Amino acid sequence: MEYNHREIEKKWQQFWEENQTFKTEIDHNKPKYYVLDMFPYPSGAGLHVGHPLGYIASDIISRYKRLKGFNVLHPMGFDSFGLPAEQYAIQTGQHPAITTEQNINTFISQLKNIGFSYDWSREIRTSDPNYYKWTQWIFMQLFNHYYDRTADKALPISHLVEQFAQGGSAAVNAVCDEDVTEFSADEWNAMSEKEQQLVLLKYRFTFPEESFVNWCPGLGTVLSNDEVKDGVSERGGFPVERKLMKQWAMRITAYADRLLNGLDTIDWPEPLKEQQRNWIGRSQGASVKFAVDGQDKLIEVFTTRVDTIYGVSFMVLAPEHEWAAELTTTAQKADVEAYIKWAASRSEVDRMAEKKVSGVFTGSYCINPFSGEKVPIYLADYVLAGYGTGAVMGVPSGDQRDWNFATNFGLPIIPILDTQKDTDQQADNTKEGHYINSGIINGMTYQEATDTLIKWLEERKLGKGKVQYRLRNAVFSRQRYWGEPVPAYFKDGVPYLIDEADLPLELPKIDKYLPTETGEPPLGRAEGWKYKGEYDYELSTMPGWAGSSWYWYRYMDPQNNEAFASKEAIDYWQRIDFYLGGSEHATGHLLYSRFWNKFLKDLGLVPHEEFAAKLVNQGMIQGRSNFVYRLKSSDNAKPVFVSYGLKDQYETTKLHVDVNMVENDVLNTEAFKNWREDFANAEFILEDGKYICGWEVEKMSKSKYNVVNPDDIVDKYGADTLRMYEMFLGPLTDAKPWNTNGISGTSNFLRKFWRLFFEDQTGKSKLVDAEPTADELKVLHRTIKRVEEDIERYSFNTVVSTFMIGVNELSDLKCHKKAILKEMVILLSPYAPHITEELWVALGNEAGTLTTAPFPVFEPKYLVESSFEYPIQINGKVRANLAFPVDMSKEDIEQGVLANDTVQKWLEGKAPKKVVVVPKRIVNVVL
Repeated sequence: MEYNHREIEKKWQQFWEENQTFKTEIDHNKPKYYVLDMFPYPSGAGLHVGHPLGYIASDIISRYKRLKGFNVLHPMGFDSFGLPAEQYAIQTGQHPAITTEQNINTFISQLKNIGFSYDWSREIRTSDPNYYKWTQWIFMQLFNHYYDRTADKALPISHLVEQFAQGGSAAVNAVCDEDVTEFSADEWNAMSEKEQQLVLLKYRFTFPEESFVNWCPGLGTVLSNDEVKDGVSERGGFPVERKLMKQWAMRITAYADRLLNGLDTIDWPEPLKEQQRNWIGRSQGASVKFAVDGQDKLIEVFTTRVDTIYGVSFMVLAPEHEWAAELTTTAQKADVEAYIKWAASRSEVDRMAEKKVSGVFTGSYCINPFSGEKVPIYLADYVLAGYGTGAVMGVPSGDQRDWNFATNFGLPIIPILDTQKDTDQQADNTKEGHYINSGIINGMTYQEATDTLIKWLEERKLGKGKVQYRLRNAVFSRQRYWGEPVPAYFKDGVPYLIDEADLPLELPKIDKYLPTETGEPPLGRAEGWKYKGEYDYELSTMPGWAGSSWYWYRYMDPQNNEAFASKEAIDYWQRIDFYLGGSEHATGHLLYSRFWNKFLKDLGLVPHEEFAAKLVNQGMIQGRSNFVYRLKSSDNAKPVFVSYGLKDQYETTKLHVDVNMVENDVLNTEAFKNWREDFANAEFILEDGKYICGWEVEKMSKSKYNVVNPDDIVDKYGADTLRMYEMFLGPLTDAKPWNTNGISGTSNFLRKFWRLFFEDQTGKSKLVDAEPTADELKVLHRTIKRVEEDIERYSFNTVVSTFMIGVNELSDLKCHKKAILKEMVILLSPYAPHITEELWVALGNEAGTLTTAPFPVFEPKYLVESSFEYPIQINGKVRANLAFPVDMSKEDIEQGVLANDTVQKWLEGKAPKKVVVVPKRIVNVVL
């Protein structure tokens, strides 16, 4: 038999599919293990070689766990709503569902080509109405619940209504909007239905509200912060502006403390957990109200340093603050309007990262509640309307950013502690010492001053002690077509849910995928699309993160029409045991999923607070770009390209070249000439008859011509080679460049393994039934030990090295014994499943039984050395190497050394002065 990877891999992929080898059912006789990859968005470009890295690692874990006796759930699906398909629909008129279906088919073909052990019977797609029915159902549960602080969990809105009816707002301890008003039970019972519903919106987990968002006119939708880069959309590069819009929101803030505390209970990467902690941003402090001079307004600020209140010398509001226009005097109007327009063109990320001081005076003042002094009110872009109250008190002596602002605008810098130093040069944020220039807290220390000030504020209802979070309610709307319809309609301006029996609310047909002429989202184009023919539906769709915030449960029971998953399935599979995906989802998908999971836990629908016990972030495989160097003086019709080692002798222009026509940095010049019409007549200045390309590590992208299609690698080298090589490139969690220069070594390893079973020329079997030798058993069990230990600690790259060492040693021993090679096949099968399936059958086993064969058991006895080979030094130089039993006494070793012919020759008849025996190290003979 010849090792033909194309035939062998297609054969076994077909076998797995026909026999449903990886189909998984509930099996109470086995422990369960749930392995999941973050499911991909099916882009039109398909997979490049960077994408399978995580999929290969999770597949190794899945196959390994099956060998260890686990019932493994390892599914795959598609996060199939998304902007690219809709943009294509806008350009071509083709329905996004058609584009998405084509892209998914490409992805499935590529994934199957690499030999992943997915249970394809469980495939899900977020754009399938049978799936998003349950996304809509979860939305409805969120709408019908609120967060009760006393119970510390989500409770039904009906429970809230009962409390209002019996005791008014005072009977309730719940998470709600800041602007709720107090009312008695009688006042509640006297309200109209509309009035009651508007009050309840201030408590519901999901609700429409006006908020500032990243509006992208070019894409016609709202974008999240991580979709905006340098003031433009990440996709398409369209300008983005801050705009006040009515959006559905999710009250994720209700779970802020539980989201923080839960991080201590899960095995996730610490840097990612720290990102979430910072994003949630819990702060202990106080709210303080400043009266606006001459107006009936109170500006409320939150501060973690209320002790610095007497050092306030200015107030800063966000440029988009709702009172910005009212606070602006006539004299300042032109400057303020220009500044607001400029700030609206910048993303929140850009504003927070900005180092340059900017701002504008409104012309108005507010009153410090403690000192009674007038404080000028400014607008500045470093304050964001969505964070806290959209207002910040400026204390330049204690905060460097405030110091920079005050210095720029010539505002007072008031020292407030006797230990502050050089406040004319920089801020000093110390809490040590005693307060000065600070009215009622003069002479006090930090804690006493803080307690005194908060008590004073609370007595006068001018503020209170408070815990605040950086985390804000999550925007839950997209002004696009290709997303889940929101199962809500409006009656008298109030949102209501459709009946559960009417789920799924499917996307209607529309004539084109653009906003209406009056600026409504594309769903406004649907003719006659009204609930029960009478009420207007919500025209926005859900955001991209909706369908991915619960999808792992649907894999447990994907065909269920009565629930998102049955109780039996959830009770068995519980949660994800091993989750793998990119760290870029830290404050998006991973945070929203934790939020929804905690909500479902509160409803008693799932058993765990956290949805994934273990998370691993794979590093990115970067592109390895190649370059050619064109002579600047060469004719466009006949361009001349200089090889890398000679380029410094000429004036050249560096150009990217398609890496698929480069091997080991040597350019295929004929392929290059055929690549582009303008290169057809190219000439080359070569080194030793070759054109050597330059190279750099860059992000893999089409524009840099460094995208490598895994299908090409699989065709040339085989899927098993690709799988092993991607693991061999380096630690899973590290970023690493793709480089095919070493892939032939991995391919050669598999061929070497094959040659342990078959003759190279004739294909005749070499396998024998003889008993293994001690050396062969030692190689096997050393390999078992290292493979098991390294897979358990996710050190996938070192396992490949172990395999290579083991196969080299067995080749040197000329080992063709079934007893040894059977175990080696099992060990290698998670990494190289196709070749091992073929060799498993060659060993006489039934086809398809390798997947659940028992993982080899390491036996330490085979690694115990019975003898040790001692280097024998004579006067400091090694003259011989002699083996002695490891339990031999020093005296017997000494006698054995001195009796040896080689040692006697070097002694030249002299008696040694002493012989030093260091057990299992060395023997030193001193003359």
